[in-house]
Amino acid sequence: MKPFLETLVEDGVLGDGALGTELYARGIFINRNYDELNLSNPTLIRDIHTEYLNAGAQLLETNTFTANRLALAPFGFEEKVKEINRAGAKIAKDAAKGQAYVAGAVGPISWAAKSSTTLSPDEIRTLFKEQIGGLIEGGVDLILLETFYNLDELKLAYEAARSVSNSHPVITQVTLKYEGEEGFKGIQPVDACKTMCEWGADAIGVNCCNGPVGVLEAIKLMEQVTTKPLSAFPNAGLPQTKQNRLLYLATPEYMAEYARRLAQAGALLIGGCCGTTPAMIKEMKKYLQTLKPAKKIEIIRAESKKEEAPKLTPVPIEKRSGFGALLGKKFAISVEIDPPKGLDATKAIEGAKFLKAHGVDVINIADGPRAMARMSPMAMSVLIKQSIGMETIIHYCCRDRNLLGMQMDLIGANAIGLKNVLVITGDPPKMGEYPDATAVFDVDAIGLIHFVNNLNHGLDFANRPIGEQTSLVIGCGCNPGAIDMDLEVERLRKKIAAGAEFIFSQPVYDSKLLEKFLSKSKDFLNIPFFVGVLPLASLKNAEFLHNEVPGMQIPAAVMDRLKNAASKEAQRDIGLTVAQESLKEAKSMSAVKGVYIFPPFGKYEAVVELIKVIS
Repeated sequence: MKPFLETLVEDGVLGDGALGTELYARGIFINRNYDELNLSNPTLIRDIHTEYLNAGAQLLETNTFTANRLALAPFGFEEKVKEINRAGAKIAKDAAKGQAYVAGAVGPISWAAKSSTTLSPDEIRTLFKEQIGGLIEGGVDLILLETFYNLDELKLAYEAARSVSNSHPVITQVTLKYEGEEGFKGIQPVDACKTMCEWGADAIGVNCCNGPVGVLEAIKLMEQVTTKPLSAFPNAGLPQTKQNRLLYLATPEYMAEYARRLAQAGALLIGGCCGTTPAMIKEMKKYLQTLKPAKKIEIIRAESKKEEAPKLTPVPIEKRSGFGALLGKKFAISVEIDPPKGLDATKAIEGAKFLKAHGVDVINIADGPRAMARMSPMAMSVLIKQSIGMETIIHYCCRDRNLLGMQMDLIGANAIGLKNVLVITGDPPKMGEYPDATAVFDVDAIGLIHFVNNLNHGLDFANRPIGEQTSLVIGCGCNPGAIDMDLEVERLRKKIAAGAEFIFSQPVYDSKLLEKFLSKSKDFLNIPFFVGVLPLASLKNAEFLHNEVPGMQIPAAVMDRLKNAASKEAQRDIGLTVAQESLKEAKSMSAVKGVYIFPPFGKYEAVVELIKVIS
């Protein structure tokens, strides 16, 4: 493998997850010394490392977080410091099999041994040197100093690491206390970042904390004041006690979504701390793959400049399709229909027929929503057009096809009259029906919009003439409720610059949030914006969307209305009323030119009630 720092800067590195909570979950209770298991049960430690390696981890941390003399003394292992650390390093190196880097994990002495407060700085350095010396003798590739609450102690550990070896990279990570709107208490991210940079650490970052939200906020602040590689290892939320066991209840998808946002915020080394499992690391790998296309897009564009092919004038948008003719001319209504999981599309076709009869302008058809296998949206679109002659929009995602397949699909769609395309990056393959499905992601939505725009100018994806142009109407998605609104606004700007001609948003329940997003986008928002609306089916449905789907925000006032409802039927009625109110408020905003409706659990009657407020 290349030197660790070279790989980190060029490609980023996916770290592993927790060791301590994994050992606890496997029946090793807290009355044991976990570090000594390197000697008494090396097979168990190796098995956990192997699971993380198989999940996709490119860096394995040794089982040595508290393998220092003071922490080992209460268990009678203080004379085995070097032996335990050497063994921890060798176990991890053996499990890595040359396919992953091994980091010697070193935690604070003060975290595990209160007597550390009576030690002098030189004595503390000596303790760290003893542990780190054992790790380097065991063959680690780098030293990872993690979960430090005190910068003074972290500096002593850093100095100890440098005194033992100048050739091993050293990563320093602090733990911060994040309290939401009140910000950070105690150590401030910017101050910690500047201090660690002054020492000369090779990479700096944050781990543990109270979950991924605080780590993300810290990384966003650190990224503004350093050019050093940043690392982020959040906990899987805060633990809860269930049947006398500590459990972390965050899902793999939740952790993976935050891993992607950490990478977007600038983190190059991303893994997990307490409560993070191999399943989470596996899902994080899949989500992080969606960010790789950016490099490939630039390579393709750079090569395409070699041939200055003449561009054809695009067909006017109003002549490309019936939907294209509607854009900007009226407040249009689009409703999403999921294709069937099997062969029978009757229910979807009947739903489209019902919606057409009640004034819906266009049906949009999802492309493997939630990364679940369903009928192709192109096939479903053809069936609807043949059966009822209704205008359709096909979603087209980057997950499942390479560039060659995408170009063939889109030229084919144009040839059979499927002119309206909503280009999306797509959900990564989930753990579930097809956990080992491979995501392609040759490009992301921004890159694919650029290429579809090329087709409309008579050029293929390699910028070569194809004789005539396609006449596709190009759409894109956005999420006004994204965790990082500024990043979402910037991505929308790039999508429009690449050639997007209409926008479908994710559902929005807070008109002030939508106004803020539109205000931030006003300087470039020159294409029709369709606001997403999803009527809430129940309090349980609202709680799931708010707590489990990143970027979905249900206002507290709406939650209170649902909680005070007398029955499930009343909750459903309130959900519909809230959707009507949101739609009515959105329609009054000048930038909003249409609505993109998600029928709640396929209930098309709710759509009819919803659109009464704009009829």
